[in-house]
Amino acid sequence: MEGKVIGPGPYRATKLWNETIKLFRGGMPLKRHWAHFRYYDWSFTGSEAVDYLHELLRRNFNFGPEVTRYQTVQLLRKFLKAHVIEDIKGRHGTEDFEDNGHLYRFPTLSPLKSFPTRPLLRDSSDLPRLIRWDDYEELPQRENIAPVKSAVMTSDMWNKRHSVAIGDVHECKLIRRKEITAKQVDHIWKSMTIAHLQRVLGLKSLDGVLDPTHVNGKHIVHNVFSVNKTGIVILENKAEDMPYWVVSAMKCLANWPNGNESKQPVYPGFERDVLKTVGDYFQRLKEPLLTFHLYEVFVNILSLLHEQDVATEALQVSCLLLPPPNRRRLQLLLRLMARVCQNPHLPPLNDTIATRTLMVQMFSHCVLGSVDEMDLDELLATKLVTFMMEHHNTIFQVPSKLRCQVEEHLSHLKRVQIKYAGSDTDFSASPAFCKQISRVESEEQKVIGTQTPLQELLEGLIADKELPAKDKRKRLKQFQRSYPEVYHNRFPTEESKAAVIPEKAPRLKPPLMFFNLKKSFQPFQRSWSFRA
Repeated sequence: MEGKVIGPGPYRATKLWNETIKLFRGGMPLKRHWAHFRYYDWSFTGSEAVDYLHELLRRNFNFGPEVTRYQTVQLLRKFLKAHVIEDIKGRHGTEDFEDNGHLYRFPTLSPLKSFPTRPLLRDSSDLPRLIRWDDYEELPQRENIAPVKSAVMTSDMWNKRHSVAIGDVHECKLIRRKEITAKQVDHIWKSMTIAHLQRVLGLKSLDGVLDPTHVNGKHIVHNVFSVNKTGIVILENKAEDMPYWVVSAMKCLANWPNGNESKQPVYPGFERDVLKTVGDYFQRLKEPLLTFHLYEVFVNILSLLHEQDVATEALQVSCLLLPPPNRRRLQLLLRLMARVCQNPHLPPLNDTIATRTLMVQMFSHCVLGSVDEMDLDELLATKLVTFMMEHHNTIFQVPSKLRCQVEEHLSHLKRVQIKYAGSDTDFSASPAFCKQISRVESEEQKVIGTQTPLQELLEGLIADKELPAKDKRKRLKQFQRSYPEVYHNRFPTEESKAAVIPEKAPRLKPPLMFFNLKKSFQPFQRSWSFRA
């Protein structure tokens, strides 16, 4: 029973937990077993449970063949504690699961996790609002928004809109924005990064996956710009960095056998003690490096690992959300794990477990973990850490697409804008909203919203008595060229036009006047010869 694939979405970890329990209960072979001179029907031994569940997890696409037997035993211990299974005497919770012939059984009903019942955020408001150009315009801010006004143009407003076509250019001014503060830059990075993450995950909403209130825009900006030449985050407060002895131990293992800066004597098993020192430090951290708040985000990324490019981009964006100390520790740890696994000069660090498997098992729970003990975090962490270790050089790079989008938006906010005095002020101030309507309503509003205001505008031009007749005819001609249909409906014939619009008075030519000549007309007579 391979089960179904749990794709990205809210509460994916809870869905995986419930799906695993259903598959285990539905497929685990049950039979009669003897113990203490009596038999127990519908039971199974601990070893049988480990064998079946281990193979089930390895064949399941949500987990994969990387699952080890040790991890399967740890999961069955959680099942026993959560009363998914019980021993044949009905005990659970305090008992420890044993991988041997000890008998277990399923209770009447194995408890499944319920989903959190918190109200969904509406209208995609879970994404922080992106700061726009108008937020910086040097205009007085109104506390209350005025009611929406009808978009009916008057004669004066139509004149302003078509001032260039008519020939009159009104006074214009440059609108400059206020200086963008560092806090506003942090907010822009936060809102655009979360929106980019939602697009990469392919989700309509991040509700149940990420709470934006737990994201700090200042952390994102620090992770983008405060890095050294190798891309490692530089911390402003050195007290938040790892202790010197931990960094020295990590360098010793990463550069073995040439990394012993302290010149301490090397004895057989020295490298194992150094690894134990590093492991003890990370295992004593109060919180996993990927934090509890981002647990669901990285669990969702696990469903994208079959698409390497998409998963890598999702990890690039998600790792920007980490606090800088966590990001720095994670970068150095993954680099150490990769170098240790690739170092042929390093002696074996365990007698029974391969170095690669040892590194993943030792540090996976330090990287990804759930605040809920009853979870599959150990199985999921192994799969995620393996992928991150193999691609640690790329997942800590800033996505170029996201960076370009933020820089373009910031550049747009710093530009000035030209506005004509009084032009379109009434239209831009009105708040806009969208509402789905029927096709019939759309056609009706098309007529009301376009022809009716234009008809009123035309009537206003006709009734304007202060407008000189010459200017009135000029603007009516302009209106006729711009809106011929409305103009024809108002003046279907020349008679209707003549009844309203004064005709241009004919220009009278002055009568031909004959002036009295002082002398009578005489033909031209040459009086001088130009010949030589």
